[in-house]
Amino acid sequence: MGHSRKGRLGAMLALVVTGAVTLATAAFGGQIFRETFHEEETEVITNFCGVAGLTVEFATVRDGTAQAVPHGRDQLAYFMFHITQTEVVTNVANDNFVMSTSRFVDKDLRVTDNGDGTLTILVLTTGNAVLYNAAGEAIARNPGQTRFEFLVDHGGTPTDPSDDEFLEFLGVVKESTGRTDDFCEAAVPELTS
Repeated sequence: MGHSRKGRLGAMLALVVTGAVTLATAAFGGQIFRETFHEEETEVITNFCGVAGLTVEFATVRDGTAQAVPHGRDQLAYFMFHITQTEVVTNVANDNFVMSTSRFVDKDLRVTDNGDGTLTILVLTTGNAVLYNAAGEAIARNPGQTRFEFLVDHGGTPTDPSDDEFLEFLGVVKESTGRTDDFCEAAVPELTS
């Protein structure tokens, strides 16, 4: 909803941290690790979509798989996530709601050892998000793909992501290639009517 791309980035970064913490130390069959996950979270957001006084409950359910495999001459870890996510946004003042469903893949395209204790990671996010009103009608869509980079400290072990630490989001390298409806523009009238 307005910040769905940021939400994807946040989800991906949270999963990288989770995956790194639970990482198996020995690789098997060329895989560093593979796991499934289920997450549920609820958050109250004030001034939703920049609308003064619009307070919503934002409930998210996320399921997927995460894996890391070594690639290239240097055997650096490449992560990939397959994620299905449902977000229900409810106006706490009137119980009006909208629901967003999305399926997407986050995949490391390039991991570069910068030679200074850091890795620059280029990520491709591709998938589809659809926003529905309370009647179940699609009111906004956001298919396509985008690419972004971020920087991690590899903790002195560039081939072992278990000690990596996120340092900085470096920015969007390629904007969304698909239709990009404004989820806030579609959601606010439904939430406030």
